[in-house]
Amino acid sequence: MATETFRNPELPIEQRVDDLLARLDLEQKAGQVSQFFYFGNPEAAQANSDNDVDEVEQAIIDGRAGSVLFVRDVETANRLQQLAVERSPFGIPLLFGFDVIHGFRTVMPTPLAVAASFNPELAEAAQRVAAREARSVGLHWTFAPMVDIARDPRWGRIIEGAGEDPCLGAAMAAAQVRGFQGQTTEGRFGPESVLASPKHLAGYGAATGGRDYEDSDISDAELWNVHLPPFRAAVEAGAATVMSAYMDLNGVPASGNRWLLTKVLRGEMGFEGFVVSDANAVRSLATQHFAKDLQDAAARALHAGLDMEMTMADPAYSRLPQAIVDGRVSEAELDQAVRRVLTAKFRVGLFDQPYADASRTQAVLSAPEHREVARQAAEESLVLLRNGGLLPLDASSLKSVAVVGQLADSARDTLGPWIFDFDLDETVTILDGLRARLGDGIEVRHEPGACIPDRLQPSMFDAMEPEPAVTGPDYDDDAAIERAVALAEAADVVVVVSGQRQNQIGERASVSHLDLPGRHLEQLQRLAATGTPVVLVLVSGRPLDLRWADEHLPAILQAWYPGSRGGEAVARALVGDVSPAGRLPFTWVRSVGQVPMSLSHYTTFQPEFAHERYWDEESTPLYPFGHGLSYASFDYSDLRVEPARVPLGGTATVHVTITNTSDREADEVAQLYLHQRYGTSTRPVRELKGFQRVTLAGGESTELSFELGPDELRHWSAVTRDWVQDASTFDVWVGGSSAADLHASFEVQ
Repeated sequence: MATETFRNPELPIEQRVDDLLARLDLEQKAGQVSQFFYFGNPEAAQANSDNDVDEVEQAIIDGRAGSVLFVRDVETANRLQQLAVERSPFGIPLLFGFDVIHGFRTVMPTPLAVAASFNPELAEAAQRVAAREARSVGLHWTFAPMVDIARDPRWGRIIEGAGEDPCLGAAMAAAQVRGFQGQTTEGRFGPESVLASPKHLAGYGAATGGRDYEDSDISDAELWNVHLPPFRAAVEAGAATVMSAYMDLNGVPASGNRWLLTKVLRGEMGFEGFVVSDANAVRSLATQHFAKDLQDAAARALHAGLDMEMTMADPAYSRLPQAIVDGRVSEAELDQAVRRVLTAKFRVGLFDQPYADASRTQAVLSAPEHREVARQAAEESLVLLRNGGLLPLDASSLKSVAVVGQLADSARDTLGPWIFDFDLDETVTILDGLRARLGDGIEVRHEPGACIPDRLQPSMFDAMEPEPAVTGPDYDDDAAIERAVALAEAADVVVVVSGQRQNQIGERASVSHLDLPGRHLEQLQRLAATGTPVVLVLVSGRPLDLRWADEHLPAILQAWYPGSRGGEAVARALVGDVSPAGRLPFTWVRSVGQVPMSLSHYTTFQPEFAHERYWDEESTPLYPFGHGLSYASFDYSDLRVEPARVPLGGTATVHVTITNTSDREADEVAQLYLHQRYGTSTRPVRELKGFQRVTLAGGESTELSFELGPDELRHWSAVTRDWVQDASTFDVWVGGSSAADLHASFEVQ
């Protein structure tokens, strides 16, 4: 019998794919574009037997499954892979996917936090660690990065992305794709890489009312200028797959939207990989009253350009063979989807090495250098919102530190949401970090204080937690607050850790208000009244109402959900071992009534009164986009643009000098903002167009340069319904936040 061409590793991938595809019947083709959730088969695992198979395992054996997700251990991955390789038709290996969002065993700060570092190289390094660990247990594919732009902090999934800005979002999207996928050799991914899947195409972050899964109604100009640039950047970085969104986009569900998935993604952006749906999104086309039934849903999704269906059970794509017979969709369209999926399997090396090497898994998962990346990521993500001189704390003058808050001693909440293979025993909480850093000579005592009320609507992820953190109905807030106040009165300083639990943000964790939880504001007021200096440390992934705290407390530090080494990072920042240099990736509103609010708004009627749009308070943010303080001080000077006049299609270079005017080394994030004064369409008052994070010693100066070329100077216009670059005058500001006042201008002629 002749050797099957597709098994020959010496042949080009395209030739191997063509050979294998020609051998498959319609049912087997439909199987390759069907992905199943797998939550385990304890009986089969315990018996180490293939005789007792469950529904998903039978689909694998029958060739009705091309991919499986939610496997997270090497033994299960290899056992299921063996079913595919040794018992399914043609032995086509499975592609294992998983939500590796911000780390696998080593948990990094959440993606929004890493975005606050304004350091794409850090994001790349963090996801490189995640890829190594995920691949060591047999995973080949991550459903990340999430690149949705989010300007409504009520939306829980804001925490998975890079915030409100397309420039920052695009940089972080590309960096994460590079981190996950690494370098390719002749189109093949390395043995420590995983396929990236930027999501959710497109507009999911603009869900109505910030309510998860709701529809999005977005103007064409906003879609092209704001929501699509991060996807373009991810595609240009080489993303192997893309995930479509659940919701309706302007009246057409994203997972059945041919304009979006084919014309925009493949035509305009040049994407060549495969598109996977979000969970049950193809079946949902019928639920959303877009498709008549599941066969219609499958046919419409495939025709739209959706190559693989992710489903809990009973895939709609299993109806594709009959849909082809009925003339609802062509076999050529199915072949195209299967070809894309098979190509990815060959590129990741599955046909040549389908199994994970279990002998090296533990060494990879426990690598100490991975934890160091987590510590660095946590440190660089910290944002100092306010400092009246209290920070950094002088450890040499401290005898007693009071730490207040349930979150201060909660390992699970320190890690944040969207993780599933964590190790709580090695997680450093904020309380742990302070005790270790301050040492035995300083008394560090803790009281949980006012509780964080539990969710009214339970989290769908709580069932996956070994011990979900809950407060319970019998918690005595009065007594807890009194104990916290007594502790504060006897201390030299109080570190209050407030915010939201990890299950109060993320998917299905939208919220209707931005208040501090429960009686936390009252507790802050009581603690401040003791006269003991109070540092507020926030553990959150969205802005919370800090109006009182900003006015009355001397120091506020945004810690996000800082990950495995987060408590160590927070402690080092509080005592000045490092200077916080993170910057806000979103506009921090005063209250929920201001939502949505973003940096890139437009100049409208009577702009001189823009700060008075609300009669009851300032119509300005509490903290602007890009805000973040430092223990050092920096001066920006000598801003110039060369040349002062550039032709259409030309490039201007912006130069600026930054000087560390303090006596300590620190990082600074230089940010460049642009405004076009007139043209085909009106343009926002300021748009971020460049940023650089630099380290400067005390007294050191450096000159930075930014290039503004056609990509930075163009915009999509509703007038021409296309990209345009105008001859106009452009304003440039460079500084440490979007409130920068160092200004220059240039002309495009």
